[in-house]
Amino acid sequence: MEPEGEDAPKPTPMSTSEAGRKGGSKVRDKYGEDYYRRIGKKGGTVLKEKRGSDYYRSIAQKGGRANVEKYGPDHFAEMGKKGGNTTKKRQDPDFYSRIGKIGGAAKRKKKETEEEA
Repeated sequence: MEPEGEDAPKPTPMSTSEAGRKGGSKVRDKYGEDYYRRIGKKGGTVLKEKRGSDYYRSIAQKGGRANVEKYGPDHFAEMGKKGGNTTKKRQDPDFYSRIGKIGGAAKRKKKETEEEA
């Protein structure tokens, strides 16, 4: 028989993060895996219509500057190398040569268009 009154064990309070995790799991289980992606996209679209695309550009720049301050420029060089090496492993051997030619052709076309104007 469980003790009652003052001797009964009190439930331990749930932390805020634990409550959020529990609630988020319930919502995911109820509405599906991509629910948060769908509502995020809706919110992002509304915000873009309200504030314009320059708003996203400015917050991205602020975030980029904050990350450089936090991690330093060497961190981003390392991330770039890792990304490049991963891409190199996933793609065929002439991938970089092919995209380099595409980029070069685009620059030449842009330059020709500017000269005509």
